[in-house]
Amino acid sequence: MQHSNQKSVVCIGGGTGTFVTLRGLKQFPLSIKAIVAMSDSGGSNKRIRDEFGLLPTSDLRQCLVALSDENGGVGVLRKLFMYRFDKGKGISGMTFGNLFMAALSDILGSQSEAIRQTSKILRIRGSVIPVSYTNTNLVASYEDGSVLEEEHFIDEPPHDGRLKITSISLKPKAIANPDAIEAITHADLIVLGPGDLYTSVIPNLLVESIVPALVRSKAKRVYVMNLMTKFGQTHEFTALDHVNALEKYLGKSIDYVLINTGSFSKKALEVYAKYHEKPVVDDVSKKSYYHVIHAPIVHSILVKKTASDTLVRSLIRHDSKKLAEQLFTLID
Repeated sequence: MQHSNQKSVVCIGGGTGTFVTLRGLKQFPLSIKAIVAMSDSGGSNKRIRDEFGLLPTSDLRQCLVALSDENGGVGVLRKLFMYRFDKGKGISGMTFGNLFMAALSDILGSQSEAIRQTSKILRIRGSVIPVSYTNTNLVASYEDGSVLEEEHFIDEPPHDGRLKITSISLKPKAIANPDAIEAITHADLIVLGPGDLYTSVIPNLLVESIVPALVRSKAKRVYVMNLMTKFGQTHEFTALDHVNALEKYLGKSIDYVLINTGSFSKKALEVYAKYHEKPVVDDVSKKSYYHVIHAPIVHSILVKKTASDTLVRSLIRHDSKKLAEQLFTLID
């Protein structure tokens, strides 16, 4: 339950990065809101969109689970919502949580109401807000003049992943969810990232009225730097490259940049090297207009994915507890 004296934190992004952040923040006495990108079209989300006519649910589901009560019976529900079928013709690769929310949307006649009711079932600490209810797709332009539409093609491009993205947009234009604007307006801290820069973080900034709301907000704005580069999106990107790309859409409105100083296991780096990915090099100047915070916030345990998960997932992730402690310090 939210108390009037609690500080408000708004996390903007999607995917596993936001999941990690939310799971850590819910341990603190905060009012937490997650604003989630709604342009995902990969994996089971493509089927949710094409076959059910709904907006993508995977990132919403992850945020709901991250904020859910971890005690008693709800702990079992958390596992159920994250369960991915690895058998069954037609449902292999789908998660129970996505199917549950699709069914609930059909029963209630509203996807927004399904999100609210799922929040109650999981007894979440905070709220999960779609950035928009517009059915839209990402469009990326590359330095060689080529153009790709739909998030999953941009996330795992069919072309040489060394090509740089020169611009990204939404087609059609998306209208902001009023709840997202309200959350940003009343925030004390706004957290951008971590997460795939062009498919999880920046898509939120492409929605009409979101950037003006972020610029007007009196909240502190912090960008959590990614741990690793992403082949196909941020190949060979340094920390400064990430910030510059973000500023292209947000302007010079970042107050803090949080960068990891923890070390990575040799085994993990060898796996990433096979995919042409490596740790993000810290080249951000201490003389920047924003404050740079360095802290060991990487998790020491590698993440394993299920065999039925066909999407590429990050093995190295931020440590929920350590990341949340750094963010809470900014608020406090």
